[in-house]
Amino acid sequence: MATSRWIQIIWLIGLLATPLVLWILPSNQFDSETGLIMCPSRRFFDVECYGCGMTRAVMHLHHLEWSDALFFNYGVIIVYPGLIIFWLWLVRRSLSQLAILPSKA
Repeated sequence: MATSRWIQIIWLIGLLATPLVLWILPSNQFDSETGLIMCPSRRFFDVECYGCGMTRAVMHLHHLEWSDALFFNYGVIIVYPGLIIFWLWLVRRSLSQLAILPSKA
């Protein structure tokens, strides 16, 4: 029981630290083209998919650089708020499991 609680605490610390770490990293952390193409659509067919550039766009939007974010992928307008909502849901769920917040009945 005690081990499970410590795992939940570590999980919560990781959740809370993630946006801070992304904020500390420079906004152009993922901008450089290293030659390694992870997207199967670009690798095999040399065609960009709807997700291409999303990591870079999210990182720029996280740093409030709207024009750069939209340059990399317009879909960031939908994806970034979804990521925030999902992150808040995970934090709330983690806090309720630790009995810090009351869980909904």
